[in-house]
Amino acid sequence: MSRKRRMFEIDMPDEAAGAAPETFPAGKEEKEHRRGPMATAITETAESTRDRARLEAQIRAENDALAQEHVRLKRAGLITDLIPLDAIDAQKLIRDRAPGPDYELTELVESIRDIGLSNPIRVEPAEDGRYELIQGWRRLSAYRQLLEETGDAEKWGRIPAGIAARGDELERLYRRMVDENMVRKDISFAEMAQLALHYAMDPATEENDPEKAVAILFKSAGYQKRSYIRSFIRLIEALGDALLYAPDIPRALGLALAQRLDEVPGAAAAIRAELKDWDSRSVKDELDVLRRYAGQGSDTESTAAAPRSTTPAVPAGKARISFQIQRPQGSAKCTASNGRLEIRLPRDFSAVDRRKLEAAVRVMLESLD
Repeated sequence: MSRKRRMFEIDMPDEAAGAAPETFPAGKEEKEHRRGPMATAITETAESTRDRARLEAQIRAENDALAQEHVRLKRAGLITDLIPLDAIDAQKLIRDRAPGPDYELTELVESIRDIGLSNPIRVEPAEDGRYELIQGWRRLSAYRQLLEETGDAEKWGRIPAGIAARGDELERLYRRMVDENMVRKDISFAEMAQLALHYAMDPATEENDPEKAVAILFKSAGYQKRSYIRSFIRLIEALGDALLYAPDIPRALGLALAQRLDEVPGAAAAIRAELKDWDSRSVKDELDVLRRYAGQGSDTESTAAAPRSTTPAVPAGKARISFQIQRPQGSAKCTASNGRLEIRLPRDFSAVDRRKLEAAVRVMLESLD
């Protein structure tokens, strides 16, 4: 007798279409995946390091951009600060200032006193926290005079200055000084000629020929003006240290005199001999002598007859005394003549306190009585 198998129907739930069957290892139950404390700390440290490196790189990039912009502004002279007067030197460039009083400086001092400084000077950083003057000699002199007069270091002890980056070529610095001075209505051909001579004599410049220096320094001037400057160069070379009032020589007189010096041998020596030891002469006295040798003027005979009538009589052999005194700053060359006492020393006497300088001169003069 055979047995019949019984079939049981079991209804299984339908799986979602496309869903992967879930399987678990034998003896294991599904548990939530969790990191250990050490793994969590390592992950957080790595993420923090990456974020910090990213932030540091961004800060470095911003600092580099700011540094480049700062250098660009310095080269353009657009970085301005208040610089102490006693931290500014003026030895880098040989100035074209004629010896003697600067009468226009008084007007500049009053203007700055009333309305302040409208145009900052320009300086270049030097060693040990000092600065070298590039532009603004008269403005700096005006501030120093105001400080001496008032003693107000809070107001006049520092001057607004554009700080240029170091490294500008010396030729460019000279040209800037020239172009600044060219706008001065009173700058003379003798002063421009003297500047070309100083440029050629400067051991730091490449050009040693003063006439070629004119082409470098006065590029903005016309050809005719540069020609006039070259004529005055010959005049200053021949008579420079014999002249007291070279800036007062008119253009026409200077050109005529330079031509006469080229044409007449010994003319320069004759002029120098006539002006020698005549330290009390006026501007008119000196120009009359020059006009006579240049062949200008109708009063040649009268000027030649008594050119030194204003000179007081002095004993023979006592018209001029020269001696030297050794000082820590170098050798002081002293020259004494009728109505004139000159001391030459490699030192900026304008930087000495005015009251101290005045007291020293007073003591010296009183000791001579």
